[in-house]
Amino acid sequence: MAAQSGERRHVICRACHASCDLVVDLADGRITGVHGARDNPVYHGYSCIKGREAPALLTLPSRLLHSLRRTAECSFEQIGSEQAAGEVGQRIATIAAEHGPRSIGLYVGTYGHINLPAFMMAMALMRAIDSPMIFTSLTIDQPGKITAPALHGNWLGGVPPQDRWDALLLLGANPVVSQVGGLGMNPARNLKRSRARGMKLVVVDPRRTDCAAVADVHVQPRAGEDAAILACLIREILRAPDGVDAAFVAAECEGLEALRSAVEPFTPERVAARGGVPAAALTDAAQVLIRAKSGAVFAGTGGNMSGHPTLVEYLGRIITSLRGWYLRAGDARPNPGVFINPPPPLAAAAPPSSVLGAGRPTRVRGLSETAAGMPTAALAEEILVPGEGRIRALIVLGGNPVMAWPDEAMTTRAMRELDLLVCVDPKLTATAALADYVLAPRLGLEIMNTTAHVEIASNFGAGMGFDRPYGQVAPALTEPPAGSDVLEEWEYLHAIAATAGLQLSLDPASTLDPVAAAELGTKLDMDQRPTSEAIWRMLVKSSPVPFDDVAATPGGRLFDRRETIQPKPDGWAGRLQIGDAMMMAELAALAAEDMPAVDDDFPFQLLSRRLNDVMNSSWHDNPKQGRRWRRNPAFIHPADMERLSITAGEDVAIESRHGRVVAVAEPADDVRPGCISMSHGWGQSDASGRLGGEANAARLIATDRDFDALTGIPRMSGFAVRVAPLA
Repeated sequence: MAAQSGERRHVICRACHASCDLVVDLADGRITGVHGARDNPVYHGYSCIKGREAPALLTLPSRLLHSLRRTAECSFEQIGSEQAAGEVGQRIATIAAEHGPRSIGLYVGTYGHINLPAFMMAMALMRAIDSPMIFTSLTIDQPGKITAPALHGNWLGGVPPQDRWDALLLLGANPVVSQVGGLGMNPARNLKRSRARGMKLVVVDPRRTDCAAVADVHVQPRAGEDAAILACLIREILRAPDGVDAAFVAAECEGLEALRSAVEPFTPERVAARGGVPAAALTDAAQVLIRAKSGAVFAGTGGNMSGHPTLVEYLGRIITSLRGWYLRAGDARPNPGVFINPPPPLAAAAPPSSVLGAGRPTRVRGLSETAAGMPTAALAEEILVPGEGRIRALIVLGGNPVMAWPDEAMTTRAMRELDLLVCVDPKLTATAALADYVLAPRLGLEIMNTTAHVEIASNFGAGMGFDRPYGQVAPALTEPPAGSDVLEEWEYLHAIAATAGLQLSLDPASTLDPVAAAELGTKLDMDQRPTSEAIWRMLVKSSPVPFDDVAATPGGRLFDRRETIQPKPDGWAGRLQIGDAMMMAELAALAAEDMPAVDDDFPFQLLSRRLNDVMNSSWHDNPKQGRRWRRNPAFIHPADMERLSITAGEDVAIESRHGRVVAVAEPADDVRPGCISMSHGWGQSDASGRLGGEANAARLIATDRDFDALTGIPRMSGFAVRVAPLA
């Protein structure tokens, strides 16, 4: 339903992971203002510029209002959206029939993850095709978030809510900017209030981030030392008289002696020398954790992209287990669920599961599927390597591989090599520019939305998602511009399947167990497309709170749901594994390494970062979002700039052993000397390293060098580069 004049309407922001409750003011049918809902019990008025600028995107000149088809002359022509989806469906059916289901691939980027109907419909499509070739941004972002729990196990009772933590340890994470993890849905407010009540903050980061600037202890090491630092902290915890919750570990964990032996080499002095930090900073950080009766550990992209992603996340979980920072029998469960059914409320351990998931192999470098999914860092090679099983058709949902995947040049070659490339995207991105079809979707204000996807995140990391029973349903605010021809992402996928002669079954997202979800799946009518509301009802089928109850209230609210953690059932055998053999072997290899040395030819480390105004490669051309940074800046410590005779605003050449880009230098004393900090996924580079004055750091990264053997992710942050004035 379109908005009427004089209204104030609540919408759910879809500009980033936070999905804030926004209030839109309208007058005479025009949007006159957008701001956070001040009375919202979770967001407390929080909003970011990306959400507040959502109305501007509706009519931004770069927005696609019609789908595009590549012509024989390699240009684009407009095509009706239904016709485009139909042609794509026919071509997918033909390719699958000729080359097998494995020849059809899917890549889901960040915006595909936060669009739950599109994500779940894409999964249904790939199941119907019977293709395992499903890749997501998770495996080149934070794969350890999924692989580490598979090795460690999960505490079913969960962790205390954020307002009960005495300490928080952040590694390579800055939730004040990223809005992800550690500090809930209004990170700046929550951090300030937590600090005021006495919570201690420890930050491990080569940058003095927003969080590091107010931390009680900031360990500012060379990039890539997170695993060694965590091992050192664990060693200190094990050696302290009251460092370990001995009763909890004895009753609920196994592998303690293997862990004790593995971390012994990581003394504060040795790790300090590795990381280039004072040993006292490490012991101070350990003491904060030892004194805390309750707390949390959160590793962000920095902790996952700079080497040892699974080990970093695994060691963070070990700290939580050693300290016993879990809810116990008799404690109130903070969030019993609104749209999503959480695990049973038991003071018990769910034991480790298979870290390899189904373990389906790729044809590349011995990599295979893990619990985090197929390795995206191998996808370009899966397309390029000839032979049986090669991916020949790729659907890209809510992502921009050319900008996001490591090795931009190889990714570009792979996109051109495909028999069929389909991008569902509202812009002609660097990837969409290479596509055979670009399917133009509705934008966030033009569709119904709920908070279900944020609630799912609550189950994957401390401080992620909601720690109280919060939910919201927001109808579409407006219709697409007059004369446009756009569909929702899920509608395109449904139409593709229908034309390909496939039957889809939509599993509910409200049930996290995949076997149980499949049993509750809804067989879709392939002749008559459902409504958006009908799709949402299918996705939250059997949710703890009925869809209608949540939808009855404009804006988000808390629901009166209470649940108590129950004692462990008699005979329960599950235990948390804190000495996994694979992880202990990785620690042993790390301990045996030579001390890191500066590469004289490539003496700097390039750090990935986020910028507050934009999300990866999206909407930099919106004037308000792009007004601060017109180009992708390379932030460099002033002392390094002076030493290299680089001036502010000057073009610099940044080279790795794999590639070269040109960026604009900006002084930043929050960056550790010897480091360069650049935003990931921004700026397209041509063969000379320059196009439009923008630089994409992915051009500097090789996929087959210094990569994680389990998840395939190469070192995407903290890799060696050199920098010099362009002249």
